[in-house]
Amino acid sequence: MKRYLREIELAGMILLAIGVVIAITAGYQYGAWPCGIGMLLLLIPFLYKAFHWKEYERENKQYIVIILICILLLFLQMLRAR
Repeated sequence: MKRYLREIELAGMILLAIGVVIAITAGYQYGAWPCGIGMLLLLIPFLYKAFHWKEYERENKQYIVIILICILLLFLQMLRAR
């Protein structure tokens, strides 16, 4: 499993980017599936690294910061949409 973490993570990022582009160009209903699958693929390495904290401590701290920034941006976007 450890050998394939980077490939799974990269596939998730690519699908997420494709979903965002499709959502912008064709509509949200078409871009939601690739985004959802990409997020699920990104969840696999995240959970694996979370359960092996000592080995991936530095990367986990970076993930936590990135996730907090994304949550903050989403929250600000929701406030702005009102």
